[in-house]
Amino acid sequence: MSAQGHAKGGRQDDDGGGELSEYRRKRDFDRTREPGGGSADGGEPRFVVQIHDASRMHFDFRLEADGVLKSWAVPKGPSTDPHDKRLAMPTEDHPLDYRDFEGTIAEGQYGAGTVIIWDEGTWHQERGSSVADALRRGHLSFELNGRKLRGGYALTRFRQGKGEAWLLVKRDDSHASDHGTPDPVRARSARTGRTLRQVASDD
Repeated sequence: MSAQGHAKGGRQDDDGGGELSEYRRKRDFDRTREPGGGSADGGEPRFVVQIHDASRMHFDFRLEADGVLKSWAVPKGPSTDPHDKRLAMPTEDHPLDYRDFEGTIAEGQYGAGTVIIWDEGTWHQERGSSVADALRRGHLSFELNGRKLRGGYALTRFRQGKGEAWLLVKRDDSHASDHGTPDPVRARSARTGRTLRQVASDD
């Protein structure tokens, strides 16, 4: 089954069901503007890359699958250069409507800091029977069709158990380049063209 099929199938729970329990446990929705959950809207599964100026600046890489956003924190950000092997640390599943979140998470809340949507678009799994099976096995090959990231990528697990870690690598194809990843402080939102500093001041 394709990633699209799994995303549609996830709508049975509307908000990811129990898969979002950790996400909700960490947040006080009376104090944070982050979304509490939302259903899929049909069409191709989407991805989003958010820059998060938290206690440590990082990029959050999220793929829509099984009714949620499968998520990894990527300290140096996804790269367009196949020579770059980017560390990707898995985080809790996020609700689908988190792909629209841009703003500031209040002080004292989990992940306090400013978030911008750096890239977004659609994606599809290139090989394998399902996204869930690929992630269990530790290797997911996929193609991105975003505003900034395009072409083939792969996520490969190299450490399991406590401290689980993956590598995010660009495939050497026609969309590869040596541009790498932009400076997150100077990077601009794919939605509004604002920088992190501008979003923080607007909030």
